[in-house]
Amino acid sequence: MKKSNISKRKRREYLTAYAFILPDFLGLFVFVIIPIIYAFYISFFEWDFINDKVFIGAANYIRMWKDTNWWSAMLRTLKLTALYVPLLFGLSLFFAVLISTVKSRAGSFVKTSFLMPFAITSVIASTLWMFLYNEKRGYLNAVFKALGLSNQKFLGSGRQALICVIVVLLWINLGYNMILFLSAIKDIPESYYEAATLDGADRWHIFRYITFPLIRQTSIFILVTTTIASFQVLDLIMVMTKGGPAKATEVGALYIYDRSFNMMEMGYGSALSVFLFLSLLVFSFVQMRITSEEQGENV
Repeated sequence: MKKSNISKRKRREYLTAYAFILPDFLGLFVFVIIPIIYAFYISFFEWDFINDKVFIGAANYIRMWKDTNWWSAMLRTLKLTALYVPLLFGLSLFFAVLISTVKSRAGSFVKTSFLMPFAITSVIASTLWMFLYNEKRGYLNAVFKALGLSNQKFLGSGRQALICVIVVLLWINLGYNMILFLSAIKDIPESYYEAATLDGADRWHIFRYITFPLIRQTSIFILVTTTIASFQVLDLIMVMTKGGPAKATEVGALYIYDRSFNMMEMGYGSALSVFLFLSLLVFSFVQMRITSEEQGENV
């Protein structure tokens, strides 16, 4: 009788848990898994949304390897990633360590201030920064003029446009990643720091030998997720530059969108998206394998 009651209680707990998980699972299945499977299917066809699909086998993938514009877009994506990810990681970690030393209420105010841009949609953030970057009436050039410096083209310059986009990405995501680092730092026992201080360790050595090694899992998570996100930057660039000037900010995700919806080449766009998806999947898998192997060695 007792065992029956326990099994019924567990059954109710399982049903309750599954009921809570079900909406998220359905959303994931409908809006993520099915589109990925369908994109893989469409990548073997020539389709313009209007006429019937025409099966062409691997022709889209062969075309991709010969498409110099695609590889140029991917090169710009790698450039964005190489600049954005280390900057975001370093600045987030720096401010997290800095704020963790603040024990007053000012620390909460600073954390909220850093996190506020993350609550703003990308379109609003893009519009705001477009006003700041405006060559003739922008506030940044007004500041430069007050300092006796010449006006900058910002989004109108082929050399500066990608950097300007990266600055906006940093402004949006810095607070969120800083909070992740800060949460990991707060989980480190205070006794570790007290022992290190008694041994005469300075702040740099405390950070190097205590803080950074103990937030390693959070560091890996942030590196992987921000790298994946950097390959998927689309809405910000669409609003701010539309890939210009002279394709200086045309990254891989924007090229896929342009081919799929503007050029009406859904089959080819699907092949490009499948390639990008598989590339990121391999990257994540390799990163997790390296991490698990290093964990095994440290045990």
